Amino acid sequence: MPSMSHNEAQQHVDRIQTFQEELAHLEEEQILTLTPEQKHRLASYHDARIKSLFTTFDIDISARHKQLSLGMKVTSFLGALAFAIGLLFLFRYFWGIFPTAVQAVILVITPLVAIGITRFFSLREKTGYYAKIAALVAFAAFVLNLNMLGSIFNISPSENALLLWSILALLLAYASDTRLMLGIGISSLAGFISAKTATQSGVYWISFGEYPEYFFPAALIIFMLSFAPHRTYRDFQPIYRTFGLLLIFLPMLVLANWGEASYLPLSADTVATLYQLLGFFLSGAVIYLGVIKGWNDSVTTGNFFFTLFIYTKLFDWWWEWMPKYLFFLILGLVAVGMLWIFKRLRMPHPVHAAQGA
Repeated sequence: MPSMSHNEAQQHVDRIQTFQEELAHLEEEQILTLTPEQKHRLASYHDARIKSLFTTFDIDISARHKQLSLGMKVTSFLGALAFAIGLLFLFRYFWGIFPTAVQAVILVITPLVAIGITRFFSLREKTGYYAKIAALVAFAAFVLNLNMLGSIFNISPSENALLLWSILALLLAYASDTRLMLGIGISSLAGFISAKTATQSGVYWISFGEYPEYFFPAALIIFMLSFAPHRTYRDFQPIYRTFGLLLIFLPMLVLANWGEASYLPLSADTVATLYQLLGFFLSGAVIYLGVIKGWNDSVTTGNFFFTLFIYTKLFDWWWEWMPKYLFFLILGLVAVGMLWIFKRLRMPHPVHAAQGA
């Protein structure tokens, strides 16, 4: 149990409650009936397990708890946002009265204090709500202070700032078990890698977004990071995979419809056709891999982009000359066909009865 994360403990309790509901249904249908002694032992075990997990991780053990937790998550995010904005206006209000040396010291100390507060709450609080607020404030303070230090000492903007943002955000994410900070860290890392790829190609770093292909190296690196060991933070692996796939498919979707944005020495139509074919093939491969590996996040992402590639291609082919009613009827038939295919993919394999010894 000590190696469990808060999310894993919550999933464990959810499984226990699902099992209890299914057992009650089986008994009601007279498919399975336990003896009174077995019922008592099972109920005692489940009660003790749920109580232990609740005491250790302060998880949700009822629908009411889950509703309150959702409200607390929204409140913690809004509180963190309010603190960050308040910090910005506080600095701007009093900034002019401090000499340059004091300004620099304040800018260095503020994020360090916020990081210390984040660590304090992450060790003391079970649910992590306060730690998540402190983590977001620490990141906002760091970004703000780094920008202000650059202004004070007249430092030219650089893509290296994105690397610093990503390092801090990832450290805060693992320190506070915060998926929002992980997403911020991955996004910053993707921006840094893409900008660095652009500069290696002779493009000014701030223009990296004009060429979608610069995101492909970042996508590959971030997707590969999902295979790193995450024994304590298993919920982080799907986030790495999803961000990696988004960084692959979104540029492909842009290039499949706007070939002029590519730096490949090919005509715009050829580029668009190439990325349309790649989009179909890769999204289909992601769906297959997700089904094989049990990665629901990858299956969902692959399904979404496979459908999007099909619909955008159909729009490109038929929208201009086909009657609109016929176009949408065909889209509906395509959706029905895809639903049939996906239904076949998700059908369970036949289960054979075990042979006698």
